[in-house]
Amino acid sequence: MSTSATKTVASRNIKHLAQMELTGAGQVYVQGNYANIGHLTNKDRLGTSILDISDPRKPRIVSQIKLDVPSSHSHKARVVGDVMIVNSEMNASALGRKSEVMATARTQLEQQLGRKPTAAELAAKLSVNESDIAVLEASERNPYDQGGFRLYDVSDRTKPKLISFVKTGGRGVHRYDMDANYAYISTEMPGYLGAMLMIYDIRNPSKVEEVSRWWLPGQHTAGGGTPSWPGRRNRCHHALRAGNHLWAGCWMAGVRIIDVTDIRKPKTVGAYNYHPPFVEPTHTFREMPVPIGGRRIAVAIDEEDHALGAEEMESRRGRPHAALWVFDVTDL
Repeated sequence: MSTSATKTVASRNIKHLAQMELTGAGQVYVQGNYANIGHLTNKDRLGTSILDISDPRKPRIVSQIKLDVPSSHSHKARVVGDVMIVNSEMNASALGRKSEVMATARTQLEQQLGRKPTAAELAAKLSVNESDIAVLEASERNPYDQGGFRLYDVSDRTKPKLISFVKTGGRGVHRYDMDANYAYISTEMPGYLGAMLMIYDIRNPSKVEEVSRWWLPGQHTAGGGTPSWPGRRNRCHHALRAGNHLWAGCWMAGVRIIDVTDIRKPKTVGAYNYHPPFVEPTHTFREMPVPIGGRRIAVAIDEEDHALGAEEMESRRGRPHAALWVFDVTDL
């Protein structure tokens, strides 16, 4: 068919009802007549917006939660009953995590040179500009300590009330799941390399209690674990609960199925890793709600990983894109 004869179809069986301009919106979680929205950027320190969508043609903001500090963002929001959980995660930086390896780089150069390295030498070692060293040293002196998640009482959507703030570690909480009893939090924690899974009892949201932890073998470095991968490639991106199992996307470690029949002793009962040969990391893994053709089916989605330098992004030309995977999980 020639270009002139091609008709572009913008939509089919979908009617556009309304549009709202929102700053850097992240996750949208709908419960009843309300949409709870996390914000990916913290312009004006905006963390969470709650919208009344009872009239979908006229959505309106009924409340907004501002962030305490400019170094954090809160781009996820989930609600069960009258409790809302939002994450607290460190903002991304063009310098990445260089400040965390400053001490090691400095020590290596001192051993090599027999003296303290200059700013220029340290910058070369870290592959940054000399002008960046002062910024990294400031971050080294004052590391981020606002990682975690907040619980709000949203019984009155127009006046969310902070119940508690549970601090975790590292860069904080990226994603999570929750139900009326527990929160399944993917976060960095002291003593672990990369994000792992923390399970909390939230039945009393004013007194949240840790129930258990789960991690990939090698992540618990403080406990003697030795990772077989570079950096934070293998980690729990997040886990979603269905029945007595958690379905976890584990970035470059593929997928895991975690049995939580005994919530205090989560254990891995299924695993599949397609990295390599496929190069884009596993983001989300979830069992379908009903059997298909008499089989239990789960799907996984990968994510195009753009947290890379320009040189590495250029090297990706021609490689396979992120994929959708379908698994038969009848036999875990």
